[in-house]
Amino acid sequence: MLKTIPCGDVRATHAGQSVTLAGWVHRRRDHGGLIFIDLRDSRGLVQVVFNPELAPEAHRIAQSFRGEWVVQVEGVVRLRPTGTANPNLPTGETEVYATRASVLNQAKTPPFDVTQDAAVDEALRLRYRYLDLRRPQMARNIRLRHRIVKFIRDFLDERDFVEVETPILTKSTPEGARDYLVPSRLYAGNFYALPQSPQQLKQLLMVAGFDKYFQIARCFRDEATRADRQPEFTQLDLEMAFIDREDVLQIMEDLYSGMARAIAPDKRIPGRFPRLAYDDAMERYGSDKPDLRFGLELCDFTPILQQTGFQVFRGVIASGGAVKAIAAPGMAGVSRREADDLVNIAKGFGAGGLVTLGLAKEAPSIDALTAEHVRSSAGRALSLDEVKAMAKAAQAKPGDLLLLAAGKRDLVNNVLGRLRTHLGEKLGLADPNELAFCFILDFPMLEWNDEDKKWDAVHHPFTSPLDEHWDILESNPGAVKAKAYDLACNGSEIAGGSIRIHRGDLQARMFKQLGLSPETVQAQFGHLIEAFEYGAPPHGGFAGGIERLAVLFSEGATSIRDVMAFPKTQEAQDLLFGAPSPVTPAQLKELHIKVVDAP
Repeated sequence: MLKTIPCGDVRATHAGQSVTLAGWVHRRRDHGGLIFIDLRDSRGLVQVVFNPELAPEAHRIAQSFRGEWVVQVEGVVRLRPTGTANPNLPTGETEVYATRASVLNQAKTPPFDVTQDAAVDEALRLRYRYLDLRRPQMARNIRLRHRIVKFIRDFLDERDFVEVETPILTKSTPEGARDYLVPSRLYAGNFYALPQSPQQLKQLLMVAGFDKYFQIARCFRDEATRADRQPEFTQLDLEMAFIDREDVLQIMEDLYSGMARAIAPDKRIPGRFPRLAYDDAMERYGSDKPDLRFGLELCDFTPILQQTGFQVFRGVIASGGAVKAIAAPGMAGVSRREADDLVNIAKGFGAGGLVTLGLAKEAPSIDALTAEHVRSSAGRALSLDEVKAMAKAAQAKPGDLLLLAAGKRDLVNNVLGRLRTHLGEKLGLADPNELAFCFILDFPMLEWNDEDKKWDAVHHPFTSPLDEHWDILESNPGAVKAKAYDLACNGSEIAGGSIRIHRGDLQARMFKQLGLSPETVQAQFGHLIEAFEYGAPPHGGFAGGIERLAVLFSEGATSIRDVMAFPKTQEAQDLLFGAPSPVTPAQLKELHIKVVDAP
């Protein structure tokens, strides 16, 4: 070894000992006699002192040191003089007095400062990712991710789960996104697909008798470019046999609560994870992954406004729509421009508009509101009695601003849910030191595809309906609820899964309801259907994103790209290697592929 101790591990207990260090020159300070070097490796940094009177040759060599040079130093650990200790460094009580030094490698000046976490253009960071990973925040993020994965493996190993790797080259099957295809050289015109998830493979493992399986799985999805998405990502994939939904929910709660306590001990978590039905979550929060760190719940004004004189609202209600609102605390005094900004934000979310009702903070109470206390973008179209009733229903106070949206219920919930999230951030309502985990249950099983005039699976065709809903699968498919569940935290989906259909006759009913012909079923899922004929146990599981979890636990990460060692850009490009890139005509010929110009 070129070093006897990591730089970041030097402590006061090592005082008087000779050590050999190796690492990067983090910072150099020449005081005209003494030279001070902060030497950094993966464990941290330590101060090294070069004294020309004690070690003139080492001092001479240190004069040439520049930032990010790779150097080796031998020296003696000493306690820093009284009053000069650095309490911000684990090594801050000590310094190493150099006796010998050597340059292992010189370095060009980096295109950005790697010694601190100052803002740097992301494209530049990704182009020089190997330098970006030297920055303190990025180094912490990658180590945090390691700790998350290690905790998962240790936790599941203690509970008799077996880690099984599944193939990367597999068959293309419909799973909700485009597959990445890999041409076969040996079988001209045929392709492998990279797995979107190990869904069918983990179900086959249940048939094989591995009743507790997990994997830290790489997944690939050729999706349209979207914020905070990557073409390849990592998830915890887990499946269990001879269980039902409650068993999976319990293992999820134990895993994620234990992980939060171990990885992010300073953050608060609920004693038990609250559970919300999907319909309830959408009605109250406008989201199936609600941020429960603050209230600001959606309030339904439809019953109050059945006979309103405001014809816009009355027409929406008469056509079967809804009028709902959120009460923004303390925002009644916003300027006209700020109110218009909120309206434009709502329009950006799909709303036709937004009605604002400001309740003057001068009003003694909601009951004491007068017309002069109400500032409404709807003018006097809403009566004072209606305003009071709505304010009470929303538990608003004088000084609050009611934001009303009208239209189809699903659209209104979505618009106000996104506006709720926006206001939660704008008003600082979410406590950054809280992890508000919650389960979302009873998702719809099917959704109507108006374009193709058929029912589609909300999750995937192997998800089981609730036991009592098998009886209405054919007669009332839109009312069927699934044995599916998501784990949400702070407005993000962290994990999700379901209990699967394990009986062939029930799976056949589901395929038929989805409009899949026997030929299509055989071509796409024949291997799984055949396996079920050999005795498939009841089973279910979940998958949880590693990157999203690392962002949640981190300090400062704002994107999953911040917790991945070598991510792609938001446009799915690798700026470090220059991928995707052309290949040679010889390679294409070998794969029996011809490239045609894009239309």
